[in-house]
Amino acid sequence: MDSQRYPRLSRIDFPADLRQFPETELPAIADELRACLIEKVSQSGGHFGAGLGVIELTVALHYLFDTPHDRLVWDVGHQCYPHKMLTGRRDTIHTVKQKDGVAPFPKREESEYDTLGVGHSSTSISAALGMAIALQARGDHRKVVAVIGDGAMTAGMAFEALNHGGGMDPEPDVLVILNDNRMSISENVGGLTRMLGRVSGSRTLNALREGGKKLFGDKRGQPAKFMRRWEEHWKGMFVPSTLFEEMGFHYTGPIDGHDLPTLVATLKTLKGLKGPQLLHVITTKGKGYDLAEGDQIEYHAVGPFDPEVGVVKKSGPAKPTYTQVFGDWLCDMAAADTRLLGITPAMREGSGLVRFSKEYPDRYFDVAIAEQHAVTLAAGMAIEGAKPCVAIYSTFLQRAYDQLIHDVALQNLDVLFAIDRGGVVGPDGATHAGSFDLSYLRCVPNMVVMAPADENECRQMLSTGHQYAGPAAVRYPRGTGPGVAVQTNLDTLPIGKAEVRHRGGPIALLAFGAMVPAAEKVGRELGLTVVNMRFVKPLDRALVLELARSHAGFVTLEDNVVMGGAGSGVAELLAAEGIVLPVQHLGLPDRYQEHASREQVLADAGLDADGIRAALLERWPQLSGPTRAISG
Repeated sequence: MDSQRYPRLSRIDFPADLRQFPETELPAIADELRACLIEKVSQSGGHFGAGLGVIELTVALHYLFDTPHDRLVWDVGHQCYPHKMLTGRRDTIHTVKQKDGVAPFPKREESEYDTLGVGHSSTSISAALGMAIALQARGDHRKVVAVIGDGAMTAGMAFEALNHGGGMDPEPDVLVILNDNRMSISENVGGLTRMLGRVSGSRTLNALREGGKKLFGDKRGQPAKFMRRWEEHWKGMFVPSTLFEEMGFHYTGPIDGHDLPTLVATLKTLKGLKGPQLLHVITTKGKGYDLAEGDQIEYHAVGPFDPEVGVVKKSGPAKPTYTQVFGDWLCDMAAADTRLLGITPAMREGSGLVRFSKEYPDRYFDVAIAEQHAVTLAAGMAIEGAKPCVAIYSTFLQRAYDQLIHDVALQNLDVLFAIDRGGVVGPDGATHAGSFDLSYLRCVPNMVVMAPADENECRQMLSTGHQYAGPAAVRYPRGTGPGVAVQTNLDTLPIGKAEVRHRGGPIALLAFGAMVPAAEKVGRELGLTVVNMRFVKPLDRALVLELARSHAGFVTLEDNVVMGGAGSGVAELLAAEGIVLPVQHLGLPDRYQEHASREQVLADAGLDADGIRAALLERWPQLSGPTRAISG
């Protein structure tokens, strides 16, 4: 670190070093931290805008609280880069999201300052409350603080925790900081957001409060007591305090989250209070970098860029991403079928619904960070004859699994799930990996589960799922496919029918989804049969049984965990038919996939062409010989 450019920050390796500075130095430290964050993320890429918005808050928290002895819990993780830089990872933050580098989200294994591993939103209050209860039970009086922001307060889980924590006896000592920047990845939506938006009038309230203190003097006097009794009535006129107060949390704010002296003074007061507290701070996402303030969506997460120029828009890729294929299909199908409705839990950009939201605003529903609600909302729509499509990441659908089973599949309702980021995701790490969806979907009755081998097949499967009168899922990976041209029609595929890509022997490679191209490359090279299975459920029973009679062994390939996955379905079918046949299952191992590029994760799991070839030849070394004879 350049000590001349960062004379204070270069001396802060851990929060204990920060606490050696006088309070008057904190604004300068915040300025250096912001400049360093811009420099480092411009080199590496990563989550950007949210971190810039909490620079002052992060400095104030680590200055006043004795972390890691005091517990600091960050929500979502988008806003954690400044925290990581003050807690021993300043000089390695440029490795964020890279293989063996700094994790993109808080991670307990990485640092004792990361009290809760997190990647999904709205978990901080529940975890902080649990910590506070456990500490209280053993007479430990350390402080517990949860910082919730980036739209996470729109999720039901946050309110479940507030409802619990505010109604307990004895009261838990926990401080919740609502970092209110009116943004998640895109703009926050819903009634809570509108309520929080009334804070612009709160300056009037704060002026009245401060003026009252000066006017009435001694807080123990009758005029001051009268002032406090009316304070709650004033709050209800100007700010959203009533909701939090009624839930049992003492509400303070809103205050300017970029005013360090005010932040420090307020936190000093709250640090000494007992019971559940909620501090409402107003921040600006991207604060201090004009381009990020001006385009908060674009600068939520970035690749490497020139800080002087900003993010340069890249020309479109030669081949579309699967997300773009879905977005185009959604608009085309909406034009053909007025019953189609699109739903997203706060992932308009990530799931490819920007165009649809503009062309069909009356048929577009962003429900905020509320995956459970999104799925049951779709169930209600389907009951009344609509054709809802829930666009959701694989890892986020996990949060609505009960609703998928209970509210959709159990009732055999006509809901299509467009599941993005299926399988190996890469740089965002284990919290965002879609490693389990084939396993948790194929065991659900009434579900049709599809995995496309290429871009055009993805479009065909989406049409197939839309036309199917029941619950269906199309699961596709992040990024681009093999580059197959996408047709403009809305053709469907016969349900439960696979495609033989290459006839050979004596081993048949049964590949699902994104594994088809690598399997086909290796299969053709070794002269094996290669099948694009297409359907995880229902399997092409007739083809599997035919191949079992004519081949000496099967290899199943999927970018999903092996246990309970698509390959398990093949083995179950063979067992049910009484067929004894060697089956090798290639898929993700029984461990979480850490952050690295998608290609690196696949290679580490042995799911690239080299790994597949090596696994086949280890199991059946005869395949490399001239006869390639297999004897069971």
